Amino acid sequence: MVKNGIDCVDRWHKVFDGKRLGLITSISGVDRYLNSTIDILHKKYRLTALFGPEHGVRGNVGAGGDIEDYLDPDTRLPVYSLYRKNSKRLTREMLDQVDAVVYDIQDLGVRYYTFISTMIYALEECARHKKELIILDRYNPLGGRVEGNCLKPGFESFIGAYPLCMRYGLTVGELALMVNAEKNLGCRLTVIPCEGWNRHTMHPQTGHVWVMPSPGMPRYETALVYAGTCLFEGTNISEGRGTAAPFEIIGAPFIDAGKLVKHMTEKKLPGVLFSPAYFTPYFSKFKGEACQGIHIHVTDSQVFRSTVCGLELLDAIKTIYEDRFAFLDPYEGSTRRMEDLLFGSDQLTEKTASKEELLAGFESDAKAFSERKKAYHLYE
Repeated sequence: MVKNGIDCVDRWHKVFDGKRLGLITSISGVDRYLNSTIDILHKKYRLTALFGPEHGVRGNVGAGGDIEDYLDPDTRLPVYSLYRKNSKRLTREMLDQVDAVVYDIQDLGVRYYTFISTMIYALEECARHKKELIILDRYNPLGGRVEGNCLKPGFESFIGAYPLCMRYGLTVGELALMVNAEKNLGCRLTVIPCEGWNRHTMHPQTGHVWVMPSPGMPRYETALVYAGTCLFEGTNISEGRGTAAPFEIIGAPFIDAGKLVKHMTEKKLPGVLFSPAYFTPYFSKFKGEACQGIHIHVTDSQVFRSTVCGLELLDAIKTIYEDRFAFLDPYEGSTRRMEDLLFGSDQLTEKTASKEELLAGFESDAKAFSERKKAYHLYE
């Protein structure tokens, strides 16, 4: 079985002992027996504060939901929000209560999953305030493959905080090493590595059960398609929130399921099949409205390319339903559209590149990033 950083914590006693520890974690912060990292560190060491990312330290807050400071009922420790409307960063007042910040959240290896933005911001603030950051590393459930384009300068946001490819093929510990070095932050950074994981190992081979890292990521199969279908969050098409298969089901009231499935099936994309989807979301876009669309079924994760599938599906819906399809307005607190922040450029919304050019860009960016990241690999 693959061991995550929290499973190896006893061998790193000197890193934690005698320090006031603050912990950034969520529902996925557990060991291989599903014991909470909060409880483990609280029992073994001096845990003095908890810091809540999007969805909260207990994973009980929906996507985009406000999180306020409060007292954790189980440990009686203060919980400080890192998902505030006015700021998503650690403050001096928060950091005054700790000697080191520990980070333990299951990542997906996808650029727009906001937990890595929280980690990057923590890295920057720990460097600024001379605090140590300790990463309890976790395996990347999607392995080490790189896909998609790289975020362009000027398109940084909380849903894309660093120039990474859409699927970036690093663990969060490796990513922290990259950011610390490339930005010359000088943070005192310690990575407690995984054991038994390599870059060809995906979630099903790890021996771990799937713990939902967020409410919209109920299954491993969701993670497989997410790097491509998350692009629909910036459109007026439902990305499947409010159904049993978010990001696997895509649709809208005006879509003809059979027609769309036929269109996508004819593309003969590797490692994937499509079936008609008929659904009525119970929240989010088209709440309570009957929708039709497509259900994505990954048949071979080794050859399936989520970013290619997502872009092909987006292009198909834009083409077939040109008069009904739309990109959403600028994202909250930004002058840029959400789609531009997700895609990492405005090439999609401004139509400055054809689908073929975008796919070629995926290939070239992925190749360049694959080389760039090698310097920070902790695993073969």
